[in-house]
Amino acid sequence: MQSNIVICGFMGTGKSAVGRIVADRLAFRFVDMDDLIVQREGRSIPAIFRDSGEKYFRKVERDLVRELASSNGLVIATGGGVVLDRRNLEDFSGTGMVVCLTATPEKIFERTKGDTNRPLLAVPDPMARIRELLDKRRPYYSAIPFQIDTTNMSPEQVADEIIRRFRAVGQSSE
Repeated sequence: MQSNIVICGFMGTGKSAVGRIVADRLAFRFVDMDDLIVQREGRSIPAIFRDSGEKYFRKVERDLVRELASSNGLVIATGGGVVLDRRNLEDFSGTGMVVCLTATPEKIFERTKGDTNRPLLAVPDPMARIRELLDKRRPYYSAIPFQIDTTNMSPEQVADEIIRRFRAVGQSSE
């Protein structure tokens, strides 16, 4: 039986905010993968990218996916790039319901502007970078069957929809 809820999507789509609400309402444990990586590495994500590179970060992320996929009763907010390695979604799908949150590039920009913890947006034109990354990742995100467009929804509304779907497909927290 699947017993985790895995929330994927591009940065700024609401993964962490929604994940915390879902976990609270279902009495599951919430795990923000990026926060856990920062805690374990003892340095920020921008520092990891700067000092060790994206390839290193993706390896740490991959190891964490394997660890979390073997657990139960979790709501997991993934990093935005977790979809870049198809094995990550395969592992998560084996033990959980995977959800992809989406939003318009404009809404993503609005939600992420001024956030210095987003190394991929530390460029002169973050809006162009958002569009570029969304285009590159679109095939990965669109492969996830359960999609929710969060552009005009509150985190509570998105959480309600995830919980409704989770219960509808017979998931439980045994």
